[in-house]
Amino acid sequence: MSTGGEGALYAKRIPIHPRSVRGRFRRLKYAVLALAYGVYFLLPWLRWERPAGPDQAVLFDLPARRFYVFGLVVHPDDIFWLAGVLVAAALLLFFVTSLAGRVFCGYFCFQTLWTDVYQLVERLVQGERAARLRLEAQPWNAEKIRKKGLTHLLWLAVAFATGLTFTLYWADAPQLARAFFAGAAPFPAYATAAFLTATTYVMAGIAREQVCTYMCPYARFQGVMFDRDTLIVAYDRARGEGGKGRHRPVRGLRTRAERHAAGHGDCVDCGYCVQVCPTGIDIRDGLQYQCITCALCIDACDTVMDRLGWPRGLIRYTSENALAGRPTRILRPKVLGYGAAFLLSVALLAWSVAARAPLEATVIQQRQPLYVTLSDGRIQNGYELKLVNKTERALELAVRLAAPAGAELDLGRIRTVRLAPERMVRVLARVRQRPEGAARRVRFRVEELRGRVAPVEREAPFFVPQAAGGG
Repeated sequence: MSTGGEGALYAKRIPIHPRSVRGRFRRLKYAVLALAYGVYFLLPWLRWERPAGPDQAVLFDLPARRFYVFGLVVHPDDIFWLAGVLVAAALLLFFVTSLAGRVFCGYFCFQTLWTDVYQLVERLVQGERAARLRLEAQPWNAEKIRKKGLTHLLWLAVAFATGLTFTLYWADAPQLARAFFAGAAPFPAYATAAFLTATTYVMAGIAREQVCTYMCPYARFQGVMFDRDTLIVAYDRARGEGGKGRHRPVRGLRTRAERHAAGHGDCVDCGYCVQVCPTGIDIRDGLQYQCITCALCIDACDTVMDRLGWPRGLIRYTSENALAGRPTRILRPKVLGYGAAFLLSVALLAWSVAARAPLEATVIQQRQPLYVTLSDGRIQNGYELKLVNKTERALELAVRLAAPAGAELDLGRIRTVRLAPERMVRVLARVRQRPEGAARRVRFRVEELRGRVAPVEREAPFFVPQAAGGG
């Protein structure tokens, strides 16, 4: 590590103690926080009655290889839907970023949401920013041990609740919760809860802004989606600095008229915008990759402007073009492209879900042996049929051979297949043909005897030795 004239490669973290602020963006962040926490912590406990399957609204049942999301049941062969969801989420993120900057980071990111709660706990236990700074600077004594200890204890409680709740999505929540505290839960439940407890505590309580600054890749590549029309949180330098820069409101510089006459701008250099920033930057230095667009600096500056009786908007959501006196184009090709791609991905995903067949059938030809020559000279091929019932009712199925006409289908003693709701069954089938003029492909037909599900047909190759087939 270099420690000479080039400077150190790593700077020791200086703890940031953000000051609280009131305003419309702070209220919006609290509303999003309440909604996100409500969904995350309460969703595993929400019941959802199904004719077949668990009565938990959202359940990722790995042993049964099914994901239950309200009325939708996702089977292993539907896992490509996950790719569709991820693609749609990425396109939505690109669309929002090109339009309004890093609003996802400022309002919806898990790191932001959990850090907000941790800072709230810290503020409730240790007091406002000034009190926390004093506590940080004072030597270790009973007060510091008590407040710091209680803070970390509550942080660990939030982290444990986060880790335990995540595990409840993967099993029946009431049963797993009881087993967890009784010491009877599976080991993966304890391992997962412990891992998420530790990572939540470290990321939201200790690392905090370093996650956004050093670890998150989004902060690094977001710049390619920004342009001069992207809405960002920005400081109006022309209004705030004037000709001679910002200045505190001392005698002779208390009114806007006096300040403008002396060549100074509206910024009174109070530092409130810096004190409320969760990443510790000064928005007045211009656009910075550490800015998560939480807009708390807007609330801080508006509060000061209101007290002075001056117009709001010294710090505001705007674009670089607007700051330069040029019009801002909202509907531009990049935004329209991201938006169209997002809508298309959502439409394709919705169509795929809506068009999913209630009965799935796949046919696999057995390779060992590939064929058998029977005593009467006929050629026999073996197949494995996998039938999946994706409905919530039992199906009575019949398996027939749709083609070729002269072939014989042998299912052993099976006449019909009764398939329980949300279940899969494998059926062994044998097809026999005369070698003379034998068809090289066969087609199976699976029918639901009551006619409630459309029949499914699947083709498979039929192997005939060249000598036997005359080839």
